[in-house]
Amino acid sequence: MRIALVSDCYLPRLGGIELQVHDLAVQLVGAGHDVTVFTTTDGSSAAGVVRLPAVAGVPLTVERLRAELPRYDVVHCHTSLFSPLGWQAARLVDGAILTLHSLPSSSTPWPVGRIDRYVGSVRWTAVSSVVADVLRRLLPRRQVDVLHNGVDPAMWSRPRRPDHPLTIVSTMRLARRKRPAALLGTLRQIRELVPPAVELRAVVVGSGPRTRAMAAEVSRGLDWVELPGRLTRFEIRELYAEADVYLAPAELESFGVAALEARCAGLPVVAMASGGVGEFIRPGIEGYLVNGDREMATTVAALLADPATMSRLQRHNRTTEPEMTWERVVRQHLAMYRTQYARRLIRVA
Repeated sequence: MRIALVSDCYLPRLGGIELQVHDLAVQLVGAGHDVTVFTTTDGSSAAGVVRLPAVAGVPLTVERLRAELPRYDVVHCHTSLFSPLGWQAARLVDGAILTLHSLPSSSTPWPVGRIDRYVGSVRWTAVSSVVADVLRRLLPRRQVDVLHNGVDPAMWSRPRRPDHPLTIVSTMRLARRKRPAALLGTLRQIRELVPPAVELRAVVVGSGPRTRAMAAEVSRGLDWVELPGRLTRFEIRELYAEADVYLAPAELESFGVAALEARCAGLPVVAMASGGVGEFIRPGIEGYLVNGDREMATTVAALLADPATMSRLQRHNRTTEPEMTWERVVRQHLAMYRTQYARRLIRVA
């Protein structure tokens, strides 16, 4: 099939959507399909990537999209809460697939009704059941399906290195929505709950607009917390091999690719129950889901004090694949692609 993936956000910018769209393209090409990514993210030229000019994320023109997208069998638009390119592409192609990668907040108005009228005849999908449920409530007349993000479990499998202090890790963009400041508060509480004689280490991987504020906070009595900045996937994998538990503090986590990768590396995941991490974390099996920062701190402290339970969770995560392997996820995507392509042919005929 000829497949167009449209995403406002793409490499070299790093983030969940950016990496997932890139990985999906690689997997589809590996399965024998012709894939082109359309984006407004600046970067060097690359085969299979079309970079369109934009100002403040808004495309300057849609003429190239108008000319090229109808030539593809399937157009799959990957969007967040603000995705001008994805919305315009979906509007231009009858039967496009539109996947929402973000979890809307109930406290912040999001004009999804206007977006729905603008994009027209699309097939709405979401990266998790949590996001899909929100869309179904906001768009009661629309069918909303789930197209999960994917992971390669083998890539994250590394022998554990046993000689290390009890280590807590988290990987995120250091932006307000991911709640990095709340994470530091949770780490302070964990340190207070764990006996002083027990050596602790915490590593918060990532960069973003909150980097300086995070560094300033760490300098005020959190000398056991490390902020290495942005790391490659291979560096993160090595870090996970000498870690014990992964924290996901975001309350609006649409899916949680970083948490899924940590789970594949064998780490128990403690995450907020309000987001999409529950798609692959079952309480007491792969980790725990909590309802607030204090509960996260007490849950982690109790886990660190219980080596038998921690070892059981780690062993399960190392030896049990999640449902969201790329093999399954690509199969799921292609089934929807073929359905949409067949519907387009019927409408044309």
